Amino acid sequence: MIELLQDLPPGVIGFRAVGTVTADDYREVLDPAIDAAVAASGKVDLVLVIDDGFDRYSLGAIMADAAFLGRPLDVWGRAALVTDRDVITGLAVAFGGLVPGEFKVFPLTRKAEAIAWVADASASTPD
Repeated sequence: MIELLQDLPPGVIGFRAVGTVTADDYREVLDPAIDAAVAASGKVDLVLVIDDGFDRYSLGAIMADAAFLGRPLDVWGRAALVTDRDVITGLAVAFGGLVPGEFKVFPLTRKAEAIAWVADASASTPD
């Protein structure tokens, strides 16, 4: 499942992957949050945390992820992936150039720094 992160700076949305992430998580949690962010500010600045509570992505979630990035390129601001999972970090580094906007990977010990980095983009964007 995907949980919304609470107490983030204005303009930043965040998620935590827990257990098995499914296509329903995209439809019920991610998509509405992304749509709300775009409606509110015209862009998306987000943090995704994948820690020890995460097991796997279902095949449906992998397919939904591809569609998830299909939004117009100009809505993507900064995205931070926060994880200590070597395989996920490796994939993120390998494919991070395909992610629209700015993208960085942070270890779990630097979660606050990741949030601050994303928030800096949100705060510096003129209305």
